[in-house]
Amino acid sequence: MSEAKGRAAKHAEIHRADRAADRTDTQDGSQADRLLLPFPPGCVVARLVRREKRFTIVATYPTTDPATGAELFAHTNNTGSMLGLLAPGTPALLSPALNPDRKLRWTLEALALPGAAPAGDAPAWAGVNTQTPNRLLEAAFHAGLLPEARGYAHLRREAKTGASRLDALLTAHGDNGLSPLPPLYVECKNVTLVQGGLALFPDAPTERGRKHLAELTRLVHEGCRAALFFLVQRPDGDSFAPAAAIDPDYARDLAAALSAGVEAWVWRARITTAGISLGEPLPLSSAWASAWLSTSVSGSALPCSGHAHAKESTRS
Repeated sequence: MSEAKGRAAKHAEIHRADRAADRTDTQDGSQADRLLLPFPPGCVVARLVRREKRFTIVATYPTTDPATGAELFAHTNNTGSMLGLLAPGTPALLSPALNPDRKLRWTLEALALPGAAPAGDAPAWAGVNTQTPNRLLEAAFHAGLLPEARGYAHLRREAKTGASRLDALLTAHGDNGLSPLPPLYVECKNVTLVQGGLALFPDAPTERGRKHLAELTRLVHEGCRAALFFLVQRPDGDSFAPAAAIDPDYARDLAAALSAGVEAWVWRARITTAGISLGEPLPLSSAWASAWLSTSVSGSALPCSGHAHAKESTRS
């Protein structure tokens, strides 16, 4: 093993150890008390009527007469199937658009899980806003809540690399302008499907997701760190696996990417009508891991070349 490859492998091993050590610290839920993404004032809980077109849902909201309801049209940025969440009558958490001139005045943030709360209790929510993982990654990074990112000082959004644009690039610059750590690219994924105790991604075949896996693997081979931030936006599901029954190609490519050294960061989000906080980290499914993954993750050997064109945010 070359000296550079040994250093990169050691960095990856240190961060895996940090994650394991910090897992116990987050199990008590204290981290979930830190509201990282508050919802804007004026949110409402409506009732889903139907999904209309790709980016619109129709809901009803009670007016002064509980027997009738005003029909609301809300924007959804979730192009997945939202499997199991779109039953008519499902409570839907809507936030008001901050731009008063926007055509659709509401945004769909979350849908209630069926049968997850007794009558009269607050529903258990599944977050379906696909911008949330990106925003929560950045907020958690600045709050120092991600052991995987320990030692990194800067976060850049929308980092362009090769033919792709990845969600974040983390760097750590020393006093001489050189980074003591390899560049760390992160792609965010929203997880809303849980079956048999497993949080699963994707909920529909994703060619784009496979392209991201290929790009992250390429970056690892060039000497960078690369990670997938899977945000499970619902309270159930004890471990994570790819949804092989829905997209076997993605499941195969994810296994290959992790074997090549791409990291999987699986975290739960905690959602209330007040906003979203970071919950606990979740493990990969042991059954899936033993079936698909090699027992060791390779390090990377060469410094990452080139510069990413991105929007920068510096950790305070």
